[in-house]
Amino acid sequence: MTAADTEAMRRALALAAEAASAEEIPVGAVVLDRAGQIIAEGRNTREQTHDPTGHAEVEALRRAAASIGSWNLDGHTLVVTLEPCIMCAGAILQARIGRVVFGAWDEKAGAAGSMYDVLRDRRLPYHAEVVGGVEADAATRLLREFFERRR
Repeated sequence: MTAADTEAMRRALALAAEAASAEEIPVGAVVLDRAGQIIAEGRNTREQTHDPTGHAEVEALRRAAASIGSWNLDGHTLVVTLEPCIMCAGAILQARIGRVVFGAWDEKAGAAGSMYDVLRDRRLPYHAEVVGGVEADAATRLLREFFERRR
């Protein structure tokens, strides 16, 4: 883990808090370029947009691709507050993201090591380095507080 990862996770956590304020599941994501600079960000927007693909990772990947003018994000890092789901893992691999850093583990639907390990599956043509558990307590706290308020 690098200093850029930690700084990026702090921004992703702020985006997750924004999502919670908008009544979205609190997940935030940022994409770092090869130099470790944030080039795009996203947060969950599913409720707001009525779009089932409105996950933070997908939002961030779309913006990153637009910012560099290419779908190919080889050499970039995605930093997200929650372990990506299967859909997001597929999008990450399609974008050729080489590295994923995430906060909270998702034992129910995670696809980066807990339930599935899609991002590191050597049977697939592309795979990503995975660093999990970064600022996991803060990310888990946001999720827990959000769901406790909804009950």
